Amino acid sequence: MTVPLSVLDRSLTRAGQDPGEALRETVRFAREIERLGYHRFWVSEHHSVPGVAGSAPTVLAAAVAGATERIRVGTGGVMLPNHRPLVVAEQFGVLASLFPGRIDMGLGRSVGFTDGIRRALGVGKEGIAEFEQRVAELLGWFDGGFDGVHAVPAEGLDVPAFVLAVDGGADIAASLGLPLVIGAGRQRTKTVAAIDRYRAGFRPGRTAAPHVVVAADVAVAPTAEEAARMQLPEAWATVVSRTRGVFPPLSPPDGIRPATDRERAYLDEARASQLHGTGAEMAEALRALVAGTGADEVLLTLNAYNQEAKVASYRRLAEAMSLAGRV
Repeated sequence: MTVPLSVLDRSLTRAGQDPGEALRETVRFAREIERLGYHRFWVSEHHSVPGVAGSAPTVLAAAVAGATERIRVGTGGVMLPNHRPLVVAEQFGVLASLFPGRIDMGLGRSVGFTDGIRRALGVGKEGIAEFEQRVAELLGWFDGGFDGVHAVPAEGLDVPAFVLAVDGGADIAASLGLPLVIGAGRQRTKTVAAIDRYRAGFRPGRTAAPHVVVAADVAVAPTAEEAARMQLPEAWATVVSRTRGVFPPLSPPDGIRPATDRERAYLDEARASQLHGTGAEMAEALRALVAGTGADEVLLTLNAYNQEAKVASYRRLAEAMSLAGRV
């Protein structure tokens, strides 16, 4: 398989861990991911989530870029409804000026999941409907500004933009001529249908041809059972968020015990799209994913309770995919 493999890290915290340490782990992790030969390293944006330390993606991306040398660094993504496009352009302009040729601008359309968060951010659900216009405005700041106002130092810079496929994102990416980032999902037929729609509706823009990045939750260990165990804490945190309204820090897998049928059903659902196995098994699974979706790139994520096991998972996959020296 020759498509690039990239990594998204959400800076999840572990039970009892200080959020600052989770952020420092992300920076250290990025250095290891670069050494292993992965193509990109992206960080994310979440607000008022106890289990996620990554709330300011451009700030964290700057720390990651400063700690690495070659790997592309970006966001997966900046949630554009939460920010004025001018400010986002300025932030990425600074990043691209400091780290030329290495910065990606992944853009999402999610808003805070509670009324309180949305009020604190000064945004309502209408921001979702305005996403396409905000992306167009953001790109315009790189082209030359509006009404005598200029985004310094962004103007004139070429910062690749990607659209996250949430709630119609595939159609927006197609209409704007931008690369698409889409989750592999539990129902692969829906993913493939969205990708097909994106390719059929694509109008050349900043990107001359469609470019699809498929995101997948992948764990690699000496046995499939060990790999599946690594993914249990995040799946359980998802269950807690759906049953109690809060996404918590990751718990040790040994203590996770679904107590109700509802919790067991949510856990099965959360785990349905996870891929886990040995290096050889996951190499084959990724080849099948690329063949089935026509992906131009795969964006990998893994949020394990044990950080050393997480790093080892990416190391094993890099060895299985022969990444060394490819990037």
